[in-house]
Amino acid sequence: MPVQAHAEEFRRPGSGANAAVGVLLSHGFTGSPKSMLPFAEHLATEGYGVAVPRLPGHGTSWQEMNKTGWPDWYAVLDNELERLRKEHDHVFLVGLSMGGCLVLRLAEQHGTDVSGLILINPSVRTDDKRLALLPVLSRLVPAFPGISNDIKKPDVDEGAYDRMPLRALRSLSQLWKLTRNDLAEVTQPVLLFRSTVDHVVEPSSGRTVLSSISSRDVTETLLENSYHVATLDNDAPRIFADSSAFIKRLSGNSDA
Repeated sequence: MPVQAHAEEFRRPGSGANAAVGVLLSHGFTGSPKSMLPFAEHLATEGYGVAVPRLPGHGTSWQEMNKTGWPDWYAVLDNELERLRKEHDHVFLVGLSMGGCLVLRLAEQHGTDVSGLILINPSVRTDDKRLALLPVLSRLVPAFPGISNDIKKPDVDEGAYDRMPLRALRSLSQLWKLTRNDLAEVTQPVLLFRSTVDHVVEPSSGRTVLSSISSRDVTETLLENSYHVATLDNDAPRIFADSSAFIKRLSGNSDA
């Protein structure tokens, strides 16, 4: 299946004073690396080693995505984390929406191999009662209307699907449950950004993460001028700057 032009993966090696630090960034459900590209480019400019893989089934077609599930998406990030750990002394994980759930799962599984987590509107649950019907609906209906481009800034396109593949969504709901059950295993420092107006992920997701993890170094930052895809929205410069400071502090290179 051809990959859409905007969905190409992004990788840069580390350089200079920050070369010992690698950062793995994960996009969200039905999205692509495009949503994380400005963030990744900012980090690469600062000398960090950066990787933004394309999760299976994304950046091609929603029909293709319906043939994939959370173990496929997780495996790509798991392999990328292993590679970054071999190349860098510190590795930080960044996740948007579903990407936040995936990197939380990585943190649960990999412990001290992960130096810190940066979460942007992470999704680990939904308050939508209709999703209780997913086991049946996903066998009868291939897709629902999409949830893309929840961005306050005008004329910005995240490059996500305009349809929501239901088999893949059912798999995501299974990942949510698995990750929630093990959130206490997360002990790494966490920087969580949450948009005060988000039409995709309810506030209960962020609250669940913050109330369930065991991390002692935790910062929540509210974004007043962005919707769900905050990495492409008005508050993106703040996310980038605060994340750089977070990484520098924890990697012992605050003067770089």
